[in-house]
Amino acid sequence: MSVPRQTRDSVLFVTLDSCRYDTFAAARAPALKGVGPLHKAQAPSYYTYGSHAAMFVGFTPGLAHLRQPVLNPKFGKLFKLVGGGHPGKGTEGYALRGRNIVEGFAREGFRTFGTGSVGWFDPATPTGRHLTEPFGAFFYPGDTWSLDRQLAWLEPRLRHPGNVFCFLNVGETHVPYWHAGAPWDRADNPCEPFQSADRAQDCRARQRACLEFVDGRLAPCWRRFRTRRSCSAATTAIAGARTASGSTASATRPP
Repeated sequence: MSVPRQTRDSVLFVTLDSCRYDTFAAARAPALKGVGPLHKAQAPSYYTYGSHAAMFVGFTPGLAHLRQPVLNPKFGKLFKLVGGGHPGKGTEGYALRGRNIVEGFAREGFRTFGTGSVGWFDPATPTGRHLTEPFGAFFYPGDTWSLDRQLAWLEPRLRHPGNVFCFLNVGETHVPYWHAGAPWDRADNPCEPFQSADRAQDCRARQRACLEFVDGRLAPCWRRFRTRRSCSAATTAIAGARTASGSTASATRPP
């Protein structure tokens, strides 16, 4: 079975690991906020591995009270695996066959590549292999503060013609909340669990600073991706082990 509609669209799927909804709402992030409206959605899991494993089989963050495709995956998934669970309502964005959406896009002739910075994407581990093996190519930088290296790895792959499924997991918004050139010590994690000091203000300020750094770095990637003849872009801020369980999700389909 082929994809029934929207078959000629490339996909850029970005996750801002552990980024809080209130951080995103308060941040100066024009590139990210330009992708689409901001929504306070429920993540499919409360930590990185669980959320990504769910999203890679079509369970993206959602708002249960809405009767609207994509924003409520129960009403209509952005990525629907054919043959698994409910047959769907005909409101899906992409209907795909395979063990996961990455394999599904590859079966439809899309070039699939991705990069993830959080340790769950380490291909040297069994869990990391589970998340990364379906991709035609995958880059794991080995830390959560290497967005520039990740984008440099992606850039030549985005030049190729044809349809692509491109995945980017951003780690700067994950603890210890540090980005290249940040004025605070990278070794200082303000969000250590069970610590006696209240460093909530440091956590909020540093995650916001990291998000604003990320926004500036992603802006050229947005522009390059949108120069493709047709494309879809989705960004989601998944809940992590040390953040609130809410998440942001936005999606857009340029004309």
